[in-house]
Amino acid sequence: MNQETLNTTTESDEMEIDLLEVFYYLKARAVWLILAFVVGAVIAGFCTMAFITPKYQATSKVYMVSSTSGSVVDLTDLNIGTSLSQDYVELMKIRPVFEDVIEDLDLEYDYDELLGMTEIGTVGDTRLMKITVTSIDPVEARDVANALAKQAVTYVPKVMAVTKPRIAEKAITPEHKSSPSLSKNTLIGGLALFVVLAAIFVVQLLMDDTFKSAEDVEKMLGVMPLTVIPEGNLETIDDKAEEDIRKQKRKERRKRQRERRKEQRKEGKKNAN
Repeated sequence: MNQETLNTTTESDEMEIDLLEVFYYLKARAVWLILAFVVGAVIAGFCTMAFITPKYQATSKVYMVSSTSGSVVDLTDLNIGTSLSQDYVELMKIRPVFEDVIEDLDLEYDYDELLGMTEIGTVGDTRLMKITVTSIDPVEARDVANALAKQAVTYVPKVMAVTKPRIAEKAITPEHKSSPSLSKNTLIGGLALFVVLAAIFVVQLLMDDTFKSAEDVEKMLGVMPLTVIPEGNLETIDDKAEEDIRKQKRKERRKRQRERRKEQRKEGKKNAN
């Protein structure tokens, strides 16, 4: 018995969400949603331009294989370069390399700060090592990337006791900022406020338990109503009814006055005779 009661209570507490109803509910408030998107985009764009410092990226590349005999690169050289690619990458992240760059360029960063600004890795499955530096100063980013490339061809081979790699491409001064993305942040800001407002509207719809139509009554109570009272302004109806009553009373008053005058004229004629 208790199990049946629990099942009945659970079924009655379940809320059915009509997606089509939600769609039309949001569609009716499309103006507010579009306005929210525009406001969110404007706010995000303004904050991006006013409060976020732009950053620039410069990249240098090092070719991690050289010939062991003269100017000819044989298969052994290629195999060595491939096998040592990750070794070069990890050795480029050691403290002495970055401290030498900091000292040579007279930078105000420490090892951890400069390492956090630098991304070192291989280019796909090639023997090219890419050194990317991110900074708020484009010239600084270029200089640090090139200084690290020089360290790759001087310091690292001494540690590994292998052939010397070569600089394949020097970093140039970046002309365009790498972050933040104004268009991306603007779109995210607009979508965020749009979704928040849409969520508020959906919650309002789900929390609204008033009956707006006969279908709502049947869906909530399982009973089809026998009659439906049409919508109307009751105050307007009352005023109109009162006005009709006043007009009717005036007509009746005038009718009685006319009848009284007729009776008075008849009595006057009788008295005259």
